[in-house]
Amino acid sequence: MISIIAIVAKNRAIGFKNKLLYNIPEDMRHFQSITTGHVVIMGENTFHSLNDRPLPDRVNIVLTLDNDFKAENCLVAYSLDEAIKLAKAQNKGEFFFIGGGMIYQQALPLADKLYLTVVDDEPAQADTFFPDYSEFKKIISSQTISASGYKFSFVELAR
Repeated sequence: MISIIAIVAKNRAIGFKNKLLYNIPEDMRHFQSITTGHVVIMGENTFHSLNDRPLPDRVNIVLTLDNDFKAENCLVAYSLDEAIKLAKAQNKGEFFFIGGGMIYQQALPLADKLYLTVVDDEPAQADTFFPDYSEFKKIISSQTISASGYKFSFVELAR
């Protein structure tokens, strides 16, 4: 199953200057619990935002256009199709596209499921947005307030 996981503002903003807009500990734990033991696919910029280190206890695939790109303890793909083939070859079942914006844009038409943390906020500064996902239907939603003060919902959507 092809899935996407992201944290988004009400206006679908996800980033500014290659950084996440929100650092919500509950979201980080949620992300970890869902993706651990699975394959994660990310763009090169997202990999760099992780300090050029793979996420632990997951198979990491970095999608890049740079033929000379190397990433220790990661698989490297040069097209979306190649990344998907590599992910399926790992036999881990569900796999996750974890960003960034261009990767989400390319992967959304292929995705079966979305795991979104929707933050009740519209940030003043954002340069990266999640694509329109209105064709997906909400299957689970739970609302909470973070210790950091943000009101947010964990939402699962499917086609």
